[in-house]
Amino acid sequence: MFVYNSLGTIDQNALDKLHYVTELTEHIKVKSSLNKESDSCLFARFFPAFIWTVRDFSLKLKWKKQLITEDEYLEHALKLRPGSSKKVQDYNSTRECIRNYFPSRKCFVFERPTSKTEELQNLEELTEDCLEPVFVKQVQTFCQHVFETSKAKTLQGGHTVTGRLLGNLAVTYVDTIRTGTIPCLENAVLLLSQTENSVAVKQAVEHYEMKMKCMILPTDTIGNFLELHAVCEKEAIQIFMNRSFKDDERKYQQQLMNMIKQSFERFHQKNEKESTDRCTTVIVHVSQELEDQMTEGYYFKPGGYSCFRKDLMDIVEAYKAFPGKGIKADEVLKAFMQEKEVIARAVLQTDVTCTEKEKQIEDERLKREAAELQRIAMEKKSADVQQMVLNQQKSYEENVRQLKIKLEEDRRSLLEELERVIDQKLKEQALLKDEFHEKAEKLEAQILSLQKEKKAAKSTSFLSIAINALGIIASLVLPGPEGKIIGVGAKILSQIV
Repeated sequence: MFVYNSLGTIDQNALDKLHYVTELTEHIKVKSSLNKESDSCLFARFFPAFIWTVRDFSLKLKWKKQLITEDEYLEHALKLRPGSSKKVQDYNSTRECIRNYFPSRKCFVFERPTSKTEELQNLEELTEDCLEPVFVKQVQTFCQHVFETSKAKTLQGGHTVTGRLLGNLAVTYVDTIRTGTIPCLENAVLLLSQTENSVAVKQAVEHYEMKMKCMILPTDTIGNFLELHAVCEKEAIQIFMNRSFKDDERKYQQQLMNMIKQSFERFHQKNEKESTDRCTTVIVHVSQELEDQMTEGYYFKPGGYSCFRKDLMDIVEAYKAFPGKGIKADEVLKAFMQEKEVIARAVLQTDVTCTEKEKQIEDERLKREAAELQRIAMEKKSADVQQMVLNQQKSYEENVRQLKIKLEEDRRSLLEELERVIDQKLKEQALLKDEFHEKAEKLEAQILSLQKEKKAAKSTSFLSIAINALGIIASLVLPGPEGKIIGVGAKILSQIV
């Protein structure tokens, strides 16, 4: 909101003090690729609402003996004169710029706060009771309007400008001006988006890693690990979406997906290592007595195989009962049993209490047990792989879900912006139709262009393009056939949204 404060009345002198408005197109550009005339018509989408406040106003709000409102008073003051002479052009110049750049306009007039000269000289020390009631009411009306209608500053498309963003924009503009180049709003916003999006990726990844570090490793199952990962990833994507803007090619979202994938793999490897180390410690602990007796040759005696089998099964039961071993429990047990299978066969062959038939039967049983352990390990590995594939699909779907929410919000903001500008230009066109046909026709062309943009914004094509782009990214980020499947799925989804 731009509040311009003047004294007395809105006359030519007051308007002349706003002459810098007429020079805006000389010192700033909206788009780098447009000419001055095309560029200037876009300023209304960037400029704030305009309020003209007139202090110490003493006139009666009348026009041709009819009472008028403050807003009507402003519009009469900004009314253009027909003609093309130098004098008329000078008269119209500032007025036309205000009408073009600030289609949303409002006026407030204030009478003198007090009629006593001595009180005016000490105005800041006066209480509200000492002020003229009419002035107090006028101020209250003005404040109410400002509080109720003021909106957060936004970039084109509706992205809210925070204090940090505003500071960065100011630095960008000042640096550009210092080089002698005309600042371009489009280029400045693009440069700002690159900086902000990089920071958005960094913050999102840092949040993901911070949350994942809170996880107690090893997890009991791969499912537990993936559930926590999904929660952390969802929060990270939300952080990225909240801060990023103008990531039209999904370049920074791809960076985020890549970095989270890499971080996920590191945590997954750490989870596996923690589990392997824990399981190894447990198996060493519960089998220590068995190892000592093997070293002493305790089992190489008549009936030794039966003792060895019993002690080995006791170790397996003790190992399985030990909590918190993690996702490598079966794999470590399988490796341990494979190692002891060789010893079991040696003990079996030296046990004279076993007949050849019994040794043959026992040997077959050892093979079956080994095969069963291998089967269990393979099934678990296959199940873990399937869960990882499902996790990749869910990761992509979460990216798409949050992207669609952000794009819908962006589209809603863009439509609101377009509707506001179209409505304002239609009102301006109605004021010009009677006497300024050429200017009205130019406005008509601008309105048609805006309506065309509005129609395009209402279509779902931009969603399709974004989702298709994300699918292509997924096919590059995700390994093997899973990425290709998601890429194909995204292409199909982009055709139906």
